[in-house]
Amino acid sequence: MTAPGTEPQNDTPASTPRMSRRVRHWLAGAGITALAAALGITLAVRGGATPACAAPPSGNTVHKGKASFYDAGRSGGNCSFPGPPADRLYVALGSSQYSGGAACGSYLDVTGPKGTVRVMVMDRCGGCGPTKIDLSTEAFTRIADRSQGIASVTYRAALNPPLDGGLTFRIKGGASQYWFAVQVGNHGNPLRSVEAKGTSGGFRKAARQTDNYWTVEGGLGPGPYRIKVTDVYGHQATATDIRMVTKQVQRSTVSLVSPVTPSSSPSAPASPSATASPSPTPAESVTPTATVEALAGGAPLAAPRC
Repeated sequence: MTAPGTEPQNDTPASTPRMSRRVRHWLAGAGITALAAALGITLAVRGGATPACAAPPSGNTVHKGKASFYDAGRSGGNCSFPGPPADRLYVALGSSQYSGGAACGSYLDVTGPKGTVRVMVMDRCGGCGPTKIDLSTEAFTRIADRSQGIASVTYRAALNPPLDGGLTFRIKGGASQYWFAVQVGNHGNPLRSVEAKGTSGGFRKAARQTDNYWTVEGGLGPGPYRIKVTDVYGHQATATDIRMVTKQVQRSTVSLVSPVTPSSSPSAPASPSATASPSPTPAESVTPTATVEALAGGAPLAAPRC
């Protein structure tokens, strides 16, 4: 969850006074309910569930919409990251594109009146429609004047974005040998699947949760673990010696795509290979050994069935 007072906002410009979120949502809900009653329509209350045709931005599709801005403070957003990226260039997506956490950790190239900025998906914007996004203040000022509050933008997935270092893994607080929960970070493209195994038995598929953790009910034993990660384009890598150490970032030396020189536009698909060892990590981090098991070619993500 985002920190109190920092949740991404709706289409109202940041410079405009807002009524309380609870009042606005009540008024909106009351209006919809009254209209449905008049038309004889039965409403299905989804309670924040992911829309049936939800999918994160991927491939070469260009989306046209609006962008506003907000400040998440030190929060890592609904994606449950330890905090925002160091450059504070992040974005919150509406529920359909947040897609139950499937967009977490991926990147978008957003173009506005002043230029283009690359941002990491970190949050869900409860008040955003299908093509409305909420940028960090720092990102918004790269592509539009802050005084605008709302800007017309186009955005697309950043394919195989260059990243510093390999995949990261973070075991959730409360996890144990009887309940496995891991967050995968520094992957760049949206993830398709995560599989894990302990010291015995085969790989088991983990279930994606809306808070960006992948869980295996019943657990995988005390570890250490091998974790296989696959993105939506078919790139795949496996890290080994991931330990049952909760709330700490464990950094590996494998990536889903090859590191390349950063650019402001989407990078071309890279030839699969392992990355070099990452630079020294903060005190929070612990370092597992990691190996590349397999890297596949770029298979397109299947379109959601509606």
